[in-house]
Amino acid sequence: MNWSDARTPNSSGALRETFASVGDAFCDNFTEELELGAAFAVVIDGALVVDIRGGYVDKAEQQPWTEDTLTCVYSTGKAVLALLIAQAVSDGKLDYDAPVAQYWPEFAQAGKSGVSVAQLLSHQAGLCGIADEMLPQTWLDWDDITSRLAAMAPLWEPGTANGYHPQTFGFLAGELLRRVRGKSVGELISTLREAHGLEVYCGMTPDEMQRTAFMPKPPTAPDLGELNEYTQLAFLKKWSAPAGVAREDWMAAEIPASNMHADARSLARMVHPFANGGQLDGAQYLTSQAIDGALAERIRGDDLVLPFHLSWTAGLMRNINQHFGPNEAAYGHAGFGGSCVLIDPQNRLTAAYVMNKMSPYLVGDPRALRLINAVYDGL
Repeated sequence: MNWSDARTPNSSGALRETFASVGDAFCDNFTEELELGAAFAVVIDGALVVDIRGGYVDKAEQQPWTEDTLTCVYSTGKAVLALLIAQAVSDGKLDYDAPVAQYWPEFAQAGKSGVSVAQLLSHQAGLCGIADEMLPQTWLDWDDITSRLAAMAPLWEPGTANGYHPQTFGFLAGELLRRVRGKSVGELISTLREAHGLEVYCGMTPDEMQRTAFMPKPPTAPDLGELNEYTQLAFLKKWSAPAGVAREDWMAAEIPASNMHADARSLARMVHPFANGGQLDGAQYLTSQAIDGALAERIRGDDLVLPFHLSWTAGLMRNINQHFGPNEAAYGHAGFGGSCVLIDPQNRLTAAYVMNKMSPYLVGDPRALRLINAVYDGL
């Protein structure tokens, strides 16, 4: 049924009647002044059952959030990378258990010849940041960053611990894809976008930038726990992120782990093959073997970079801490500021939450959890 609610400005969309409580939860986030603009979507068994949005794209609250609004989803885009890798595995281009150097020979430098694809994707490679000082704008140079990562010695013995790779993950996974596909992450996403109408972008044109919501920074910095050398390198060095780069240059570049832009509906649909037997709109993208490989636990432990005990698959978090709702058998990924995707194969369900009022939560934003919990109430 069509949906709008006076409690949320500019609200619009549609949802099944059984998920009316999701609309109420969405409005609660606005009435409690937790939102500026946001969107939420749920796909079950291939069908879009929730697709709602509301609020404003600008801080002055003059421009409405619409069906066409895009927003940066930061690390939530890592779930898209996991999907692209699983698709390459399904097509016989990659093997999770094979060494990365089989596909990217230069990666074998500095003792990394034995690092497997699965270890790379589960944050075990010891490359959580760039070790040598560089200019922040270097992040806009794909070849420079991937060459640095190929030559870099691991910061810990690969395979012995997990340490979140906030920026480098996208270049590592993206270069692996480029070596076996001959296309960049943005080009691979474009193929899916054109086939299925998915509004997901990695590298944007000026026209696409015009549809992007302004994102006020969170009022406080994220809690990174006790700082160590890995956390410092991953997040806090002057060159840990492309700080100071012009917004348009950053949006135009491909920085896959942190600058994908999307709407909620498209994100939920793009990762749906993980939960729907490998299919999207009737097209088979993933084999059952690739899904099993993508969702298998690769490591569990106290993360060396994030202040959490985490279970990693080949690119996704297992929901052992209920950061993605009540089903501990589910999977997901979150992004800086609050966005997230949920993947629940048990219920053939995926969901995505995007917003532009950023919170300091690294994972488990209460706004998203309120919406996800309402979804489970409606099942």
